[in-house]
Amino acid sequence: MGKGARMRRVLVAAVGVTALATVSACGGGGGTDAAAGEGGDVTLEFSQWWEPELPDGELRGLMDDFESKNPGIKVKLLSGPYASTKEQVTAGAASGTMSDVVGLDGAWVNEFVNQGALADMSKLMADAGYDDSQLASQVKIDGSTYMVPVVNFAYMMFTNDDLLAQAGVTTPPSTRTEFEAAAKAITAGGKASGWILPLALDAPNGVQNDVMAWNWASGGTMLKDGEPDLTNADVTSTIDFVNGLNSAGVLAPGTATLKEQDKVEEFTNGRVGMMIDTLAHINTIKKDSPDLEFTVSAVPAVDGYSGKRGVPYASWGIGVAENSEHQAEAFKLVEYLMSAEANGKLSNAANAFPGNKTAVPDYVAGDPSFKQAFDVWNAGTPANEFVGLPVAESLMRDLGEQLQLELQGKQDTATTLKNAQAAWVEEF
Repeated sequence: MGKGARMRRVLVAAVGVTALATVSACGGGGGTDAAAGEGGDVTLEFSQWWEPELPDGELRGLMDDFESKNPGIKVKLLSGPYASTKEQVTAGAASGTMSDVVGLDGAWVNEFVNQGALADMSKLMADAGYDDSQLASQVKIDGSTYMVPVVNFAYMMFTNDDLLAQAGVTTPPSTRTEFEAAAKAITAGGKASGWILPLALDAPNGVQNDVMAWNWASGGTMLKDGEPDLTNADVTSTIDFVNGLNSAGVLAPGTATLKEQDKVEEFTNGRVGMMIDTLAHINTIKKDSPDLEFTVSAVPAVDGYSGKRGVPYASWGIGVAENSEHQAEAFKLVEYLMSAEANGKLSNAANAFPGNKTAVPDYVAGDPSFKQAFDVWNAGTPANEFVGLPVAESLMRDLGEQLQLELQGKQDTATTLKNAQAAWVEEF
């Protein structure tokens, strides 16, 4: 891939209160072309990792409703965990065997477009006479839409109420000092680690969600005039803090190989007292461990910080494969999922913010955990500086590689950020 192609910027066009845009998800491989089923039906393959994170039957129920409203179109769900789904979709993009409809992480869009793997949804919208003014946001490259965020998630602090209480901590930590003290107290109890940090390089979104979240929570930035600025005081403080937690022995084992699903499993099973995680996993945690009492709160800020908390966010995005022989039918599925009714149902099921500006989910009144998160969201400001950057996943990996070396005691923070800065400048 040429340097010029990699430099093409992603534009996130956002409108309204839920003006969120990328980063979250992916679709699996399988056959490329929609197959003709019995009676001449078109069968669309829809790769995503959403189904395992939703209550049982929710996504399939929406697909059944779509099929009833669109005779002649069937949907085959290809579902799996985020990491494995990402591998399948990436392989499909490279080989031209991507599923008809794919769940997307905004960090991958630039690469997939450069490979010619995603269809131009601006054209599909025009062909279908679709009114895109109802969309809260779109992800565009060179003026054309290639991904639509379906639902949007905030990343917040999850704390195990029982483990905190046993450690003598009465409320979730609000500052970095309080967090470090709580993590040490939980770890000292011998039943669990204080915090978990997933930094697997093959799924480097831990850099975004679990590391830079600390930076954004205190109003920090990693950019200056849109260019890399990793050696500034904000980022230095953040990396020093993370390394200090590692030195204090409060991190769960295996940081270098842990992925997002691993931290959820460890937290759900009571082996970790605190984690930063997406609200998408509230349902998963409650289903797998119904007796677990936990609290959702803002990511702790630096001591003395009085500004708005930056709240990291991510999205379940959707796109259509360029190799699909049934793009018009595939867009019908996109259109259905972005309708006010279906989008509201999906947002309710996922405890997420809707991608349709007119959708009205009712989860806030019905779920106390989400009510906590909603209050944090309204009090803070959306924050994710990786949104819109070229080769965002490579940037995460560059910093992750350097941070791993620091956590292994092979270099200090200044060297970590100097090396990562150099790599980012080259990527840009």
